[in-house]
Amino acid sequence: MEDLSLWIYIAMFGVAFVAGFVDAIAGGGGLITIPMLMAVGLPPHAALATNKFQALCGTAMASWHFARSGLLDFRSVIIPSLWVFVCSGLGSLAVLSISPEYLRAVIPFLLIAIFLYVLFSPKLGESDRDAKLKPFIFYFIFGAAIGFYDGFLGPGTGSFWTFALVAILGLEMKKAVAQTKVLNLASNVFSFIVFAFSGNILWLLGITMAIAQIIGARLGAAMVVKKEVHFVKKVFLIAVFASICKLIYDLVK
Repeated sequence: MEDLSLWIYIAMFGVAFVAGFVDAIAGGGGLITIPMLMAVGLPPHAALATNKFQALCGTAMASWHFARSGLLDFRSVIIPSLWVFVCSGLGSLAVLSISPEYLRAVIPFLLIAIFLYVLFSPKLGESDRDAKLKPFIFYFIFGAAIGFYDGFLGPGTGSFWTFALVAILGLEMKKAVAQTKVLNLASNVFSFIVFAFSGNILWLLGITMAIAQIIGARLGAAMVVKKEVHFVKKVFLIAVFASICKLIYDLVK
């Protein structure tokens, strides 16, 4: 399957760059890369596996840049990340015996609720606020729920994390985006390990896209640090809206 033309590698390099840039700001990079991987002829399992590898590289770069910029303190998310990793593993195992179809119908409506709440809450995420839950309780509950969901199904995970961190834990939007990257990284590691051992990753294409992802994620993370909260919120709303459209399309097609 690695006998792809040079033009496909060049095209997917560009696709991965754009996806890495957008994903570092607001998530949703998979909405760009997965359809394009399937469009160039990859079967679904190979597209998902290759996407997971290259996206993981971009997420790691964004996390590193956010930490360097001061938006993220790795020490504060080490234990939550380990908990998310465990719960995402449970979700990945659960999908082997439980059909995720019923959940697919619910997720678009949850994202619509998030979209409307953020849209009509202009002050949301502009600055740190008092948390509605203690951090330990927050990470225990949401780490279990969102981590399990990411391993079980996945679409919209970044949006759920960013919204929860802003609305429940009271973080400023840019800090929430930074933390989302690390928590996403933790929940994706387990599924990457599974994909790596399954033999479904197209490594040459994945490495090509990973390089582009790293560059795009670096620039996207720098944009989050540089721009005002309003810009980040606008990109977040666009990413959530795109996720809603994609998920509804998948349901009705």
